[in-house]
Amino acid sequence: HVQLVESGGGSVQAGGSLRLSCVVSSDSSRCTAWFRQVPGKEREGVATIRSGNGRTYVAESVKGRFTISQDRSKTTVYLEMNNLKPEDTAMYYCATRDCSTAYCHCGAESQLYSSWGQGTQVTVS
Repeated sequence: HVQLVESGGGSVQAGGSLRLSCVVSSDSSRCTAWFRQVPGKEREGVATIRSGNGRTYVAESVKGRFTISQDRSKTTVYLEMNNLKPEDTAMYYCATRDCSTAYCHCGAESQLYSSWGQGTQVTVS
């Protein structure tokens, strides 16, 4: 069972920056994604990364402000968030799934992901 530990959330003023980290307890080929959720709303896929080739996806709602990346060991995934807005306030979750097949697609749909972290709160005022 893969475990994930998120960190880096907090409170920041609008226009500020935060970097979230997600440590994944596996170095196998994986898709890792960041999601966010506000109470009463559906979970939104923010960004994904495929560990093998580093290919990324960033949602239109945050494109140009958020960047997803991984460290050289491919076991830590980052979400760099710049020019934060109050509407970015949410609980941010890291999730991962196996991506060892050639046809693996690292989509941003939450039902694709089998392992989830506990979440880290981001508040922008």
